Amino acid sequence: MTAARTLRFTEPREVEVHERPVPDPGPDEVRVRTEVSAVSPGTELLVYRGEAPTEMATDATIDALDGTFEFPLTYGYAAVGRVTAVGGEVGDEWLDERAFAFHPHESHFLATPDELVRVPDDRSFAEAALLPNVETAVNFLLDGDPRVGEQAVVFGQGLVGLLTTHLLADHPLADLVTLDCYPERRALARDLGADRAFAPGDAPTTVRDALDADATPSGADLTYELSGDPSALDDAISVTGYDGRVLVGSWYGEKRADLDLGGRFHRSRVAVESTQVSTLSPELRGRWDKARRLDVAWRRLADVDAERFVTHRVPVEEADRAYRLLDERPDETLGVLLTYD
Repeated sequence: MTAARTLRFTEPREVEVHERPVPDPGPDEVRVRTEVSAVSPGTELLVYRGEAPTEMATDATIDALDGTFEFPLTYGYAAVGRVTAVGGEVGDEWLDERAFAFHPHESHFLATPDELVRVPDDRSFAEAALLPNVETAVNFLLDGDPRVGEQAVVFGQGLVGLLTTHLLADHPLADLVTLDCYPERRALARDLGADRAFAPGDAPTTVRDALDADATPSGADLTYELSGDPSALDDAISVTGYDGRVLVGSWYGEKRADLDLGGRFHRSRVAVESTQVSTLSPELRGRWDKARRLDVAWRRLADVDAERFVTHRVPVEEADRAYRLLDERPDETLGVLLTYD
């Protein structure tokens, strides 16, 4: 059997693929051979660039992500493959099952069945690899609570930003406006249902002027900051109207956001709130849990043409090229899958 391969972030802008023996499952485990794993264009770029706070836990809610962001580390949370071996206490029905796991980039890994999510027969490996991104977009809408007739603005049309736009477009909003640096992403946002798509330099005056002039109060009701650029947060607040909501889905890592809160903001009653998929809003926990949210993400994934979001497939042995594409050529790179032969 070929050796197992594990991707490790070793220092800023350096990744290595290490080989080790293919592991055998313990009594309550299964072994998964990965077919594809998706690179997170936001969080993983922070890790790759060395911009994540090293003392911070990678994700306390995912067992496979123990430790901190200090180099060297393994990371990733969108692995899809087939079960190739089961432990003695696991039923044979798991053999050859297609499964998704919140697991780092690795060609073979061990997990318990309750850490796996079966991939429906009508979903491809590539589609399943986008599940965390769709779940994140679902969480953004749960937290933002878009209401009929509202005006929504989305800063950032990367992978998660576009998926958020796609979900928002299904709501009966008065206006849906997006902003992104790259013309290709702005065009895709319009294809996905945005009423207008601007470059960030157009904000905030042009965006406020573009919103429905008949809607009151003026300015956006709901604004998402998903660009990953701290400077966009000030503009996001500026385009938001009185008593509006700003949801910050970007993770800036160690980068600081410089905000002008001394003028209009002081009297605007604009609420600025973080939104992140690791947890559910306390207000929702009476009727929602992660299983329900994930089920919604699977259903919404059926409406997504995954291939239009995947721009590159890169063998895991060439992972350095995948991260350099995201880091250096974002104008032509959106969704990147690592493949495992």
